[in-house]
Amino acid sequence: MKRLMTSAAFAAALLLAAPGAHADVRLPLPQVAADQAGMSPKKLERIREVLKEEVDKGNLPGTVVMVARKGKIVYADAFGMQDADAKKPMSVDSVFRIYSMTKPLVSVAAMMLVEDGKMQLTDPVSKFLPSFKGQQVSVARADGQFARITYVTVPADREATVQDLLRHTAGLAYGEITQNAPVKAAYTQAGLYKPGLRDYDARDLTPAEFSERLGKAPLAHHPGTTWEYSLASDTLGRVVEAASGKRLGEFLDERLFKPLKMNDTSFVLPQDKAGRLAQPFAVDKPSGQKITVIDVMQTPGNDSGGAGAVSTAADYMRFAQMMLNGGQLDGVRVLSRATVALMTSDHLGTRISAPTTPGELLLGVPGYTFGLGFAVRQGPGVAGVHGSQGEFMWAGYAGTYFWVDPKEEIAAVFMSQAPSPIRAYYRRMTKGLVYQALVD
Repeated sequence: MKRLMTSAAFAAALLLAAPGAHADVRLPLPQVAADQAGMSPKKLERIREVLKEEVDKGNLPGTVVMVARKGKIVYADAFGMQDADAKKPMSVDSVFRIYSMTKPLVSVAAMMLVEDGKMQLTDPVSKFLPSFKGQQVSVARADGQFARITYVTVPADREATVQDLLRHTAGLAYGEITQNAPVKAAYTQAGLYKPGLRDYDARDLTPAEFSERLGKAPLAHHPGTTWEYSLASDTLGRVVEAASGKRLGEFLDERLFKPLKMNDTSFVLPQDKAGRLAQPFAVDKPSGQKITVIDVMQTPGNDSGGAGAVSTAADYMRFAQMMLNGGQLDGVRVLSRATVALMTSDHLGTRISAPTTPGELLLGVPGYTFGLGFAVRQGPGVAGVHGSQGEFMWAGYAGTYFWVDPKEEIAAVFMSQAPSPIRAYYRRMTKGLVYQALVD
């Protein structure tokens, strides 16, 4: 069993391989000794020390962490178990259900079509999905006499646009999150939300069924007024399909995954890769909650742009570095520099309310707005976690997380299959452990 460590003495030995991990796994980017990229090898070791303690306590089954600085891998580590029941160690090339880390991928797909001239950000969603024409909004009203909330349905002030889908201001919601009772009930009846069965999974519906049922359900807000995390990215996937004439997975494979050599990213995991799929515990120890995750071995009814993809730390690192590079990697350009800048800018401003801000949802801290598919940091302060103005990120329900910091030239990916209610704790922890290692 080999273990390779980051150190100045071993410039090429940057894999901290867990026992049993594949020592021959190729890293997604060129590698360099951490101290040559302005980071301390010794301080980077704290990532393993701290997270391994969580693994040893039984709070996490295992993790894969990759950190790149200035375009080079300075840290890559796999430890703990890929499948605790099977006693299979985590590997650097383990495959994870990335859930909402699918959202940045489909956001890039949409912006490719904008660059192609196939659609505009200001296009109404109904141009591509007719069922979204003439939507109604479920509006809460306080009954002063009986101190209760009632709901009335009114016509939407305006139609939702492609930009609204990208920034989660289309008036849509998640049945798992929304407090709007009629919306939750409509989603449940339509099969868009399955309480008690499996969270964030409407993949059994066909694309047409998904669009038709969601379009007929009431909105939780008037479009363009409120940021609420939602089925917007799933809907965006349907828009991509309508505009491109291809299934979402097919379009992403042709335009993003293959060009970036993201060879292990898809919406269904081939049987020959089943042995690399990371599995969660049956029960989350910190919360005592039973864990149920999506089946990624069978072709879904629809490719969920909000929660359906699988990927590896290496694949997602290539995506993150492409974004950090302004839309290109290894001579392959998938987006223009101007498009990346647009996607990672503030698209909420002061006109759109956010009762729960993107940073509070993702990390439990304020200080973040939302761009087109990413949370974006507004300044160096306010947020109770390390980072820089202009940094962008997102995460996944089952324990995955990534961020890109253009100022510090950092791209980092954290992968675990642990849909724990305290997953924001691990995101903040990992982030801090990376920034404390900066020495330049």
